[in-house]
Formats: sequence, structure tokens, C-alpha cells
Amino acid sequence: MAERTLHGTGATPRSGVGSVVWYGRDISLLDPDGVEVDPETEIERFADAVDTARTELESEREATAERVGEDEAAVFDAHIQFLEDPTIEDAVETMVSEGLPAPNAVDAAFGEHIEQFEGMDGRMAERADDLRDVRDRLLRLLTDGERVDLGDLPEGSVVLAERLTPSDTAQLDPERVAGFATVTGGRTSHAAIFARSLALPAVVGVGDALESVEGEEEVVIDGDSGKVVVSPDDTERAAAASDSGAAVVDESVETTDGRHVEVAANVGRPAELDSAAERGADGVGLYRTEFLFLDRETPPSEDEQYEAVREALDTFPDGRVVVRTLDIGGDKRIPYLDLPEEGNPFLGERGIRRSLNPDSDLFATQLRALLRAGADGAGDLAIMFPLVATIEELEAALDTLDAAAAEVGGHDADAVAPEVGVMIETPSAAFMADELAARVDFLSIGTNDLTQYVMAADRENERVDDLHDPTHPGVLRAIHRTVTAAHAEDAWVGMCGEMAGDPALTELLVGLGLDELSMSAVTIPEVKTAVSETEYSAASERGDRARLAATRSEVHTTVDT
Repeated sequence: MAERTLHGTGATPRSGVGSVVWYGRDISLLDPDGVEVDPETEIERFADAVDTARTELESEREATAERVGEDEAAVFDAHIQFLEDPTIEDAVETMVSEGLPAPNAVDAAFGEHIEQFEGMDGRMAERADDLRDVRDRLLRLLTDGERVDLGDLPEGSVVLAERLTPSDTAQLDPERVAGFATVTGGRTSHAAIFARSLALPAVVGVGDALESVEGEEEVVIDGDSGKVVVSPDDTERAAAASDSGAAVVDESVETTDGRHVEVAANVGRPAELDSAAERGADGVGLYRTEFLFLDRETPPSEDEQYEAVREALDTFPDGRVVVRTLDIGGDKRIPYLDLPEEGNPFLGERGIRRSLNPDSDLFATQLRALLRAGADGAGDLAIMFPLVATIEELEAALDTLDAAAAEVGGHDADAVAPEVGVMIETPSAAFMADELAARVDFLSIGTNDLTQYVMAADRENERVDDLHDPTHPGVLRAIHRTVTAAHAEDAWVGMCGEMAGDPALTELLVGLGLDELSMSAVTIPEVKTAVSETEYSAASERGDRARLAATRSEVHTTVDT
């Protein structure tokens, strides 16, 4: 068969070659007409299926947290919430009472909600996939359907699917699966994020053309360029098969003309620290503390938080560990906290807004734990506040930090004073970067949120995936404005969004003046190699051309030449 190439969005800078295995969700339901239904029995069957599904989800959540990361595993919390939604449960029981078999009632009840979410804008539309995952799980249990074991596929398999849910992707074994490609999805979808965490070659959003690929055909998955090559020639096959990524560089790196750039890791739980160190991370550029608050019924104690941060500092005794204070709200929900139901939670009470108001006691406790760990740990602690949009928020956070420092007994106040910074995630913060930088030691750009707010494009809504691209001129100008303002105030600037982990953009980011890049551990070797091969003076000129471009295509032309 002749070679052909399909195009999508690369999710991981890795390539793999293997034989196609199509993964589907075909579940056959009986025609309810003429079927005699015992409502009591059907409702009991539904309840049993819910109990089993809950047990599966809890088990998969635990396994995913251990294997992939706590941030990624948190999506299963949303699945459990949907599973226990009383509105859906009541609808199923009503339909069963009216004569529908339990599987048909589940399909209809979830279908109504899926349709509602699909009609919404932004991130809420993505909830439809979560609902499908829960629905299909229940239908499989109610119909005694077999679940394809994605964790036990033949070695060298390439999985193709219309979409892969979090529970699907979490099953994939990188030792057996050579990669995957999906019809739908974007670079920041759950499947793409899981792929990066697993260092698994992946291309998402290929479109309907992917369905033309037959089972058992040989394909190359190029997660860097976003290509799916069907029936590859010997050269392409050999290149993909030999791709194991760049060599690990343990030393810090600098450009060819001597500019040092720190390359750090984004970490979501203690188990990821060793992996980051093994991949050559200079330190931790984003330590998400949410993992300590999840999968439990009460908040962690001050001592628990101290121990977790102390472990990170001791893992990088010669490096810096940037700890982000509790960042919940939006899609990050903690069951035992009173998070409001908001029409658009990403524009609501989240990040520092909660820490300064309903979660102020938790905030103070966390700051005390961080200050104690910073005084006792081997590495250098830096504290970072999320989603700061105003000077008033920053000053209130700094006042709380000062109060916590005064409360930390047994330590010299000067000894516990860490570097302090804020995340630049909103247009307001980018516009006010000079005033923010005058009050702190560093700024860290979170490109995932900054891009969605600058472009008014939800980062997980594939309908606006074209707009959720940090190389749009508007986003590049926000980045440049932030860097320029910070450097004028002698503050350093890092980046901890997905953009920082894309080796193809490393030269651009160095040219824009970033002092630190932090990313998923999988791409640290590639980014370090890219930094060491970059000439800063030439990159700076290219960065200027890119930020002054009028269109994204002009930016890409500048970056690619």
C-alpha cells in the first residue's frame, strides 16, 4: 500500500512505529419495545453497577496518581461526581419505573446531559467527554460487555481511536504501546497531557481522515511534527524506531554565547521528584501543592505539608524549588471545601482569590509549613502565588506571608525569608507586570491560562483549538511585556506552562528573554539540548521579529526559518 501522511497536533516530542489497533466503544442495547421490565430488579441492577463503577474509578484514580501524577488523576474525581449526580440518578430511576430497562435508561439519562454540555461554550463543553466515560462504564457493567484491556495490548501496538478518555489513556503501557492517535482532541486535552507524562508518542485531532487507516496497518506516530505516516518507508520506520529522545544533561546549560537558562521540572507529587532529577532538571519550577489536599476528607496538617516540601528541597540540594500555593477552583475541586457552583468557574473564585478569602486559614497554615521547610531543607525555596490579577491581592498575600513568618517559632526571621513570586496568567497581570515585579523577586508565566484569557479561547475546547496557541502575536507580546517589565525591576522571569516544554519553541523563548523554563520531566533533555545549541544574540533578534508579527503564520515563519 502506498505511503500517505495524515496531519494532527503533536502531543509529545517522541516518535514510534507499530501496528494499528483500533479502540472503540461499541455497546449494543436491546430494543425496549415488548421487553417486560421489573422496575425493582432494574433499579437494583443500576445501583449495583454504580457501586462497581465507583470502586473501579477509585482504583484507577489511585493507580493513575502513582503512575502519571496527582494533577492528571484528579480528573477521576469529576467522574465520581457525575456517577453520584442525584439528577441523573433520579432520571434513570424514573425511566425504569416507566418501563425502560436499566441500560436504556442510563443511555437516555446521560444522553440528555451530554447534549446539554455539548451546547455550552468553553471548558464546560469538554465535560461531555467525562459524561460519556461514566455512561459507557455503566453500560458495560449493565450489559456484561467486555472491557478492552488497553494495558495488555500486543507489543508494538499503535492505538487509534475517535477519542481517548482519561481512564483509557491511563491504562496505556509505554513498554508495549508505540503511540496513539485520535480523531478529536487538542494539545492540552487530557489524553495529550497523559501522553506527555508517560513519554508516549501521540498525535491528537487528526480528524476523520484517521478513520481511513485499517487495523494492523503499520504507521509512524510523530508526536513532534504531528504526523501520522501510514505504510512508512524504511527510512521513516528506522528513524521512528530509534527515537529515544535526547541524552540526559545533568549539568546546567547556557547558550553558545554564554547566557544561562535554568531548565526545571513541573511536579505534581513527591513520587515525581526522582524522575525529574533523573531527567536532568536543575530544580523545580512549579511544585503543585494541590495533591496534598486531594483524595482525602480533611485538609493536610502543617506537618504533612512541611514534610512534602522538605522532600522536594532535599531532592534538589543545589537547586531552587518553586512552590505554588494552593490553586483550586476552576476544574480543580476539593470535596470537603465549600466551592461554589459558578457559571464560568475559570472566571470565578479560584487561586489566590480563595486563599485570601474563604480559604485564608488553610493559606496561613500552608505558608507556615513552607517557611519551616525552607529553613530546614537543603535546596532554595521560592513561594509563588497563583492567579494574581491586582496589586491589592499581591500585597494582601505578602502581608499574610509576613504574619506567617512571625509565627514560625524557633527560626531566625531572615533565615526563613524565601524568594517570592507571582504567576502571570491574566492579561491584567501582564499589563501590571512592572508594579508586580517591583514587589517580588520573580514572575512565572503560566501560558496555558494566559493564552486562554488573552485569546478568549478555552484551552480544552477543540472548537477553538486554533486560537489556543501561545504563538499568537497577542500572547507573545504579553510574554515580552512581562519579561521586559520584570528585568527593569531586577526580577527574574520563568515560564511553567506547556509552551516551555516544547523544544521547537525553546529558541524563541530564550530570545524573548526568559531566564527559566519549567516543564514536564519528559522533555527536559530536549529543551536543555536546544538551549545549548542556541545563540542568544540571534535568538533575541528572531524573538523581536516574532513578537512584532501581525499574524500567527508570520510568527511560525519566523520560528521555522
